[in-house]
Amino acid sequence: MPADSAMSVVPLTLKSAMDRISADIDQMFDRILAVPADPRRRLYEAMRHAAIGGGKRLRPLLVRASADLFHVDRMPALRVGVAIECIHVYSLIHDDLPCMDDDDLRRGRPTVHKAFDEATAVLAGDSLHALAFEVVTDPETHADPFVRVELALELAKAAGAPGMAGGQMMDIEAENASFDLAAVTRLQQLKTGALIGFCLEAGAVLGHVPPEGRRAVRAYARDVGLAFQIADDLLDVEGEADVTGKAVGKDAAKGKATFVSLLGPERARQQAEMLVDQAIGHLAGFGSEATLLRAIARYVVERDR
Repeated sequence: MPADSAMSVVPLTLKSAMDRISADIDQMFDRILAVPADPRRRLYEAMRHAAIGGGKRLRPLLVRASADLFHVDRMPALRVGVAIECIHVYSLIHDDLPCMDDDDLRRGRPTVHKAFDEATAVLAGDSLHALAFEVVTDPETHADPFVRVELALELAKAAGAPGMAGGQMMDIEAENASFDLAAVTRLQQLKTGALIGFCLEAGAVLGHVPPEGRRAVRAYARDVGLAFQIADDLLDVEGEADVTGKAVGKDAAKGKATFVSLLGPERARQQAEMLVDQAIGHLAGFGSEATLLRAIARYVVERDR
């Protein structure tokens, strides 16, 4: 892949925002995951292997972009971004285990259970899960305890059985069942969409926006989350492992129904583009403060990884 190919997919302003959030997230992980000089060293090294470097940092970027809508300071949004990335990375560590997807490669590097061992991988995922709630409930994230409680509650719902973990269970069941389009949509709304929904909700929570004032960001999150997953399904069919940084062709090998298998590549691509247009339409009530969210929506269907 040519060195400048990523720039052809990611507009310069979005590229700079992604570079900035990636650097900020890595810097914060480097600080909070400092390796202790005791027998826990291997655990921290495994957490750092999974959390630092690589990845799109899309979820922290969405928190930042949502926070921009409501004029939230940079540091609270960054800390919530670290928390959501903790949840995302923990889920990847566990998804990659032999008892789940049994993957050897993640973000172009050996998965945690390959680089270390299965027991360490489980503990690294558990610890990142706990760290997410430590971060959002720390007064350093927000001075208002009610904001911190709401963030913790929404994150718990997005990560647990009503959200991501429930979607993962549906994904496991999909290997032994025939899912129609409605079931696949529901699966992905939970597995992928719930965390994306939290990212948009978090910006509003940080900005003290009441629930009735969050309809636009919730609708944006719903449509972008589905578009993101359709793009992932297309990459699993059409992508190359050395570009995506992970194995491809897994869903077809397991006989899982996906948006692409049910709709075909062309219709799936059209559906993703329609969802992106809808998502951007939900931001009509905002001005330039929504520029980053609009760019992210376009990026999710144009990316190559």
